[in-house]
Amino acid sequence: MAFPVTRLRRLRRTDQLRNMVRETRLTPDAFVYPMFVCPGEGVRREVRSMPGVFNLSVDEAVKEAQQVHSLGLPSVILFGLPERKDDVATGAWAEDGIVQQAARAIRSEVPDLLLMGDVCLCEYMSHGHCGIVKTSGPKSLGAAATEIANAASIAAVRNPADKEKAFEKLAALATRVAKPQFEIDNDASLALLARTSVSLARAGIDVIAPSDMMDGRVAAIRRALDEAGLTNTPILSYAAKFASGFYGPFREAADSTPQFGDRRSYQMDGANVREAMREIELDIEEGADMIMVKPAMPYLDVIAAARDRFDLPLAAYQVSGEFAMIEAAARNGWIERDRVMMESLVSIRRAGASIILTYYAKDAARLLG
Repeated sequence: MAFPVTRLRRLRRTDQLRNMVRETRLTPDAFVYPMFVCPGEGVRREVRSMPGVFNLSVDEAVKEAQQVHSLGLPSVILFGLPERKDDVATGAWAEDGIVQQAARAIRSEVPDLLLMGDVCLCEYMSHGHCGIVKTSGPKSLGAAATEIANAASIAAVRNPADKEKAFEKLAALATRVAKPQFEIDNDASLALLARTSVSLARAGIDVIAPSDMMDGRVAAIRRALDEAGLTNTPILSYAAKFASGFYGPFREAADSTPQFGDRRSYQMDGANVREAMREIELDIEEGADMIMVKPAMPYLDVIAAARDRFDLPLAAYQVSGEFAMIEAAARNGWIERDRVMMESLVSIRRAGASIILTYYAKDAARLLG
């Protein structure tokens, strides 16, 4: 019935009424807390662009994990900063890798905490990309010389104005033919991702979470885990991970900025929701046990679409840029920090994510407690 018989404000009048009819609820057991582990001892180094988030040595990571568990949070996800980087991401799959060390230490001291391991190669590669880089060298000197000679001959027969333009073209051509081209080798990268997953699971990681966005990586990881006798280790796939501008602070925290190019050739185009559904569907077919959308708030529609279409547990990652924007606005006095923090988390939960990876996990748990 319409107004005045129906008055929706009746149920908003008091805190008790609002709480009783609330449709979407947050609880600490929905949160996963990201942690960055680095070499050393006694290291607790704040990330400049992420106030309250730290690079932690293994001993400090254990302390952080203990605090996380004491707040009623069920899980952390570990990211590693290796002592050395190379072109085959040795630090990602080495038995004494930094995340492997942290997993064993945390498992020993906080056995009830669920450990997730991010599986990506960018933090461990000298070039900062998420897979093996294949380089196609410059054109042969003969081919380059021919192109340059042709351009020069054109310049020789033109008027002065045209000659100047031709020589500009000549300079650009010389740069282009000498510049190597780079490509991320999808299939060659799968072996490293699978090897990393097995190494992490053997070190005590409970959930493998591949975030690289290589085609076929879930199937490769599932096969490797099963062959290693790790059939009970689930995979939480970053199934729809978008090439986003919201990752900047994370790249500072994880020291994973690409040294050339960007990640748009393998992470998703932010304009494509139907393609995101295809990505998720393929990962499920390959053996994913849980799926994730990343980032969260700019892609709430993707989360909602995934929830409507798929029955698997659905996670969303409130990424570093989302966190940093709230923190910056709050520090300038433009917003109420805690209120906006909780509102942002409710929006992710309301869209359909039952698992939320967030740097606010500890703070939100305190408020909810």
